[in-house]
Amino acid sequence: MDCFVLDTSVFTNPDVYAQFGGDPPEALNGFLELARRTQLRFFMPRSVYEELRQMKSFLGTLPAAFEASVRVRSPRKFNLQLPAAMVYELIEEVRQRVDRGRQIAEEYAKAVRESDQEHDLGRAINRLRERYREALRQGIIDSREDMDVLLLAYELDGVLVSADEGLRKWADKVGVKLLSPEHLRRVMELCAEDAPGADFNR
Repeated sequence: MDCFVLDTSVFTNPDVYAQFGGDPPEALNGFLELARRTQLRFFMPRSVYEELRQMKSFLGTLPAAFEASVRVRSPRKFNLQLPAAMVYELIEEVRQRVDRGRQIAEEYAKAVRESDQEHDLGRAINRLRERYREALRQGIIDSREDMDVLLLAYELDGVLVSADEGLRKWADKVGVKLLSPEHLRRVMELCAEDAPGADFNR
């Protein structure tokens, strides 16, 4: 039986949750209703679950049915073995991104120094923040929650479902199976119908 490891984007990214409902609470209920009709197992790390619970203004209070359909547990961090190459690659990527962030900061500092228009300072700072964030965070694992999702999917040999490109990239590097999040509902429907070809563990 397949197991799917979910992150928050399944319920918070409009491009993903729209397949289950018109707004986040409706989409959450739509997912849970469909999940009950399948034999699939869904997992979510506790850190991600707690993050989701904090989004009450967005999702409302998570119903008890959530934990009935989605098993909440953390990866067994002290028992897992990861390829050493991944650690080295992650360190090298972080180093390169820090260097790129420094270069961006230097570019903007020079541009502001050479500019006579002080009223543009706020706009320059905003652009700096956007480019700095993109250079350091886009396309990389940048949170404990991301790492928990990756490790749990790795441990369970599960299918990772996320719209986070950085998480998907690193999951692919260590051989974790991926499902395009926009296809989740259709895959669940196929599995509910016990259709041929719905087994991801083949």
